[in-house]
Amino acid sequence: MTYKKEETLHIEDNIYKTGIDGLYYFHRDLKGDDRGFFSEICHPESFGNLVEGGFKIKQINHARSQENVVRGINAEDWNKLVFITSGKAFCAIADLRPESATYKKVETFILGFDEESLPGGLFISKGLGNGVAVINGPLEYIYLVDKLYKDRDPAGDMAVSLFDPQLAINWPIEQDKMIISDRDRNSILLK
Repeated sequence: MTYKKEETLHIEDNIYKTGIDGLYYFHRDLKGDDRGFFSEICHPESFGNLVEGGFKIKQINHARSQENVVRGINAEDWNKLVFITSGKAFCAIADLRPESATYKKVETFILGFDEESLPGGLFISKGLGNGVAVINGPLEYIYLVDKLYKDRDPAGDMAVSLFDPQLAINWPIEQDKMIISDRDRNSILLK
């Protein structure tokens, strides 16, 4: 079952808790007319109160993926704020921190701009694995991180199989239709 925004999960501004410690959904209102829409995406400093050491953006990344591309499950040694600007994505976030109370728990989201999608984004704390499947493409995926890529500790990077039976993610794309990188195809299983 995919995540649903509920007022009982509201923390502050447009930020909502999820079932995983350190994973937050942020909602954005789209103010539209015949020309398109305007949206204030979020206030990044609001997330600084939610993670130890705060959240200061050091690098902004942009990935474009075609329909049926599936990326992840990847975790890095950085906190990140993610959202999409076009397309529709199924996002699966897995807790890969063995010391966490929510270890191996998975939360899924559909991000996009149609009736069945959430228009916001996610704050993903370091140690959480992030997987993305492009349902409608191309997908424009933006992520803001609190470390420079060259300065992060690569020992904190992890790539877990999209098909790990312990995570049991129900991907919306059939496996034989997925476009997957060699890294993701050859990633590890959790023990």
